Order: sequence, then structure tokens, then C-alpha cells
Amino acid sequence: MKYADFLNMVDDSTRAVCRRVYAENKDTIKIKKEETAIKNLEKILGAVFDITYEKGFQAMSMRDLSRRSGLSMGAMYPYFRSKEELLGIILRQGRAMLKNVFEKFKTGSERPEDRLEKVIKAHIFLSERAKPWFYFMFMEAKNLSAGERKAILESEAYTEAVIVEILEAGERAGVFRKRRHVLTASIIKAMQQEWYLKRWKYARRKVTVDEYADYVINFVNSFCLVQNSDMEAN
Repeated sequence: MKYADFLNMVDDSTRAVCRRVYAENKDTIKIKKEETAIKNLEKILGAVFDITYEKGFQAMSMRDLSRRSGLSMGAMYPYFRSKEELLGIILRQGRAMLKNVFEKFKTGSERPEDRLEKVIKAHIFLSERAKPWFYFMFMEAKNLSAGERKAILESEAYTEAVIVEILEAGERAGVFRKRRHVLTASIIKAMQQEWYLKRWKYARRKVTVDEYADYVINFVNSFCLVQNSDMEAN
């Protein structure tokens, strides 16, 4: 699977996410015209991510958000009542985005090695498609409440558990070596995070997302796949 294939299979653009936000919060968003609401939500979220990148979400004021989004304070209130409510919306959508993609790619009748490749690449490709969301969730984790941090940690544990399940199934099938699969999954997670946290480094080196994803797969396969020498040793 290449990045272009992923984009054809998954629509997690900011517009698609804003459409979900509107659909899930119709009772509180007091805007009747859906397209108007979605357009303004895009402006608000884009402004949040820009300001967060510059000085952090906690330092952002509602006036900062108003100026950057081009919406008046009064125009923003139909969408959320406070920064805390806005933060909750962003975190819920970020977690849902990741879980939806993993649910889509973790199943199937393919060989374990194919399933592993798909979920690893899906995570990297999603982080490329939704860079601001991933960066926000990682960088703001330290400022979250205990409950919000717990939800983020549970989301991370879920993605690692999916990888562990595939590795264990592959070991039973004689495809993957017997390893400490929990530790392997945590290392894979770190390689996935490397892409969106240090995107500037790979851009400078002219490394594309497809090249990076393929390199990660090659590393994982060389460590996990049963080799001919393993079978000969047995």
C-alpha cells in the first residue's frame, strides 16, 4: 500500500472531521446551515493548530483564536462555550480518527505479515494526512487533565495492542519469530511517531512518506520475520 492508495481508501481530511463534529454536536452547535458550520469549524481548528504550534494551546486566548480564525468572539460561541470544550472536541476526534483507521486495516484474511504492514503504514500515512492533529495530541498531552491523559494513554495502548495481536498470530503461524511482542510494538510505535514529530528532518533530506514507511517495514520484517537461517538452526 502506498500513500496515494491510502488517501483513496480513507477520507480524514479536516473537512471530513469537521463534518463529523457537526453531525455529533447538532444539539449544541446552533448553526442550521451545515456547510456554513463546517466552513467555520475548519477556520477555528486551523487557527487552533497554528497558534498551538507557535505558543501552545494553554497560552492561547479566545481573542487569539478570534483574530487568527477571522471570526468574532460571538460567532465562535455557537460552536463551543469554552477552551475546555474545544479541547475535548479535538481530543475525541483525534482518537476516533486513529481508531477508525486501525479498525479498517487490522482485519482481513491476509497473511499476518501483510496485516502488520498495513497497520504500520496506515498509522504513518494517517499522521501525514492529519499532521496538525497528531502534533497537537502529542505536544499537549503534558497539559491535559488526569482524565484526558488517561484517554490518550488508552488510545496509545489500543494501537500497540493491535500490533501485539498480529505479532502473536504470526508467531503461532510460524511467520514471526518468538519475541517480546509488547516491547516490539512499543518500538514500532516510536518509529511511527518519529515521522510526524520530526517531519522537518525528513523533508530536509527529501525523504517521502512512502520511502519512510517502506524503510520502517524493512526494519520490522528483518527483526520479526522467521528467516531461512532460523529454520536451519532448528
